[in-house]
Amino acid sequence: MKKTTAVFILLAVGLGMATMLEAMPAFARKYQMSCKVCHSPFPKLKPYAEEFAANGFTLKDKEAPRYFADTGDEKVSLIRNLPFALRLEGYASLNNNHGKTLDLSTPYLIKLLSGGELFRNVSYYFYFFFSERGKVAGLEDAFIMFNELVGGLDVIIGQFQVSDPLFKSELRLSYEPYKIYKTKPGLSAIDLTYDRGVMLTYGLKGGTDLVLEVVNGCGIGESDANPGGNFDADKYKNVMGRVSQDVGDSLRIGAFGYIGKERGATGLVNSMWVAGADATWTSPHLELNLQYVERRDDNPSFLLGASEVATRGGFAELIYLPRGDDSPWYGAGLFNWVDSDLEELAYTAATLHGGWVLRRNFRLVAEATYAFESSSGKYPRFGIGLVTAF
Repeated sequence: MKKTTAVFILLAVGLGMATMLEAMPAFARKYQMSCKVCHSPFPKLKPYAEEFAANGFTLKDKEAPRYFADTGDEKVSLIRNLPFALRLEGYASLNNNHGKTLDLSTPYLIKLLSGGELFRNVSYYFYFFFSERGKVAGLEDAFIMFNELVGGLDVIIGQFQVSDPLFKSELRLSYEPYKIYKTKPGLSAIDLTYDRGVMLTYGLKGGTDLVLEVVNGCGIGESDANPGGNFDADKYKNVMGRVSQDVGDSLRIGAFGYIGKERGATGLVNSMWVAGADATWTSPHLELNLQYVERRDDNPSFLLGASEVATRGGFAELIYLPRGDDSPWYGAGLFNWVDSDLEELAYTAATLHGGWVLRRNFRLVAEATYAFESSSGKYPRFGIGLVTAF
């Protein structure tokens, strides 16, 4: 196939695709507001949206008319119309993972989302995969949130990404992921993505935020549940702590630490720790996100005499909005880097991503990534599609 023909097919097919999205149109319907109030562009969150989520998906200064059904019993809280939204994701990619083919993943996933206030200071959020990679995938995010339980303390119980207090992977603009969050050396089941547990967040005066997580440390897959009915694969619990600080109106800096243990199939235990720092700088037209992560595992292969494995990495992400909130198009760049004693984990890649906003909840996207180092060698990848939510 000639390159020009491949590009033409990629462009044509892309117009019928949907790609990554984590917006919740149900919230826009509830409050009769534009998606622009919370996203720029969607699914990327604005500070107002982060405050909205921290308040249990409610706007303190705006009531939603007839949100709850009037049952005549003040002890009953029933949402009149249960809020739902749909997300579709599909894409066309050329040379994905050095495959040297044009791949049409349509649909890659179909997701049902729901969230809102159950009653005062208690909210919920979840999404369910009708289909992911051609099969029913189940739940990822799924939690109950107790807002301002004691003073400014919020408590989240359920499934979430360990890295959510750092940067929310589900809200990124690019198809290319934040690679370091998914990196697991050897046979370790521990990473910074989805897990089950409890998250506590507390905001102090002066722009200081504190987070504490206690999680199972074995992910959320069905295979992690043992025959006894437990979701945790062993007796250990992992703990993550984070502190972040606002510096003026444009800069946020943070640091975190994560420690845990896990028992492998051999009965041996891997003790690990992760530490890192991050920063976000924003202006009306630019946003720069930086992340660095350092990890140590003393026995991720669960074998006698195994040596410690060191892994490190991070990413830099730059987003450009030429007209701020009203930008008809945007651009983004992402640089991923992972280095490890295990050569198969090494990964270095640069991504350029662009989008054209036709509607607040509809945009065309195109993306190019070049992997300078990976388990598949050096290769370019190209993709095109569209993003929509309703």
